[in-house]
Amino acid sequence: MSGAKPEFMTALSADLDQIEIALQRNLTPYTDISKAVAGHLLFSGGKRLRPLMVVLAGRMCGCDAPFIYDLSVVVEYLHAATLLHDDIVDGARLRRGATAAHQIWDPAAVVLTGDFLLARALSIAAASNCLDIIRVIADLTEKMSQGEISQLEQKGNIDLTEAQYSTVITHKTATLIRGACQMGAYLAQASERRIQALAAYGLNLGIAFQIADDLLDYTADTATIGKTVGTDLREGKLTLPLIHALAQASPDDVEFIKNLIQSPSVSENQFGRLLGKLDEYGSLDYTRGRATRHINEAITALQPFEPSPTRDTMMGIAHYTLKRNK
Repeated sequence: MSGAKPEFMTALSADLDQIEIALQRNLTPYTDISKAVAGHLLFSGGKRLRPLMVVLAGRMCGCDAPFIYDLSVVVEYLHAATLLHDDIVDGARLRRGATAAHQIWDPAAVVLTGDFLLARALSIAAASNCLDIIRVIADLTEKMSQGEISQLEQKGNIDLTEAQYSTVITHKTATLIRGACQMGAYLAQASERRIQALAAYGLNLGIAFQIADDLLDYTADTATIGKTVGTDLREGKLTLPLIHALAQASPDDVEFIKNLIQSPSVSENQFGRLLGKLDEYGSLDYTRGRATRHINEAITALQPFEPSPTRDTMMGIAHYTLKRNK
């Protein structure tokens, strides 16, 4: 979480400190280059939302074992591995406001470092001695891979539907956050009812989080979000604002938008005109509204739990999804 910190983040400062310690403690590569590449991304100011979900879900179910922090880094290592690989596939120049790793080191070394982080995550998870946690990781890594492949296949597809988009973001982003919640609950040996409730919370939070990210790509600025604004458009990716606009637009505006998607470069004037069209057709409001619906579903999923500071924090995180800067 970035920008002005919300009130609930103050209460999480001790957890965030323990997560940072665990990230350092468990990063044990055999080569200096792997440590440098992994550290360049891992310690460049990530939100730590995913490891926090492991810790908070575990705590909701009565688990405060020290191992929860080690387990929490599993999802951060998995996330970092996908980012390292994604940036190479996308040819990204920036990540979290810093130069992307493959722009500094040999891309082959970056790919292999991503592989190392995946393997390290599996080793830590195995130390839990919980087969259910291993199953969760197997499922989410498979779905995340499918999501990335689907996104690659759909790149530049000007006829992408909202349903196809939803499938991609569910696999690519939401599955990992759902898995983080499940892992914390399984470590706590929670009931199936509680595990399913936390899974529903994580899934809806993840969907809302990705939709909010896609919205920021059109509404924020480069300094705020740490990457070039309009990156999705320039990479030929259709996200919800564009999908909605294409479904509402006049034939002339459809042609304009499709030409931009297929263009090898987009000028600032063209991007500004596109923003005007997104506003005209209510596409930004529609996107914001859909994220809000998933936030509300995430909050509703927590109703089976007794009121507690942890539940309040998880609700606060859900509410903050659309208010964050990046």
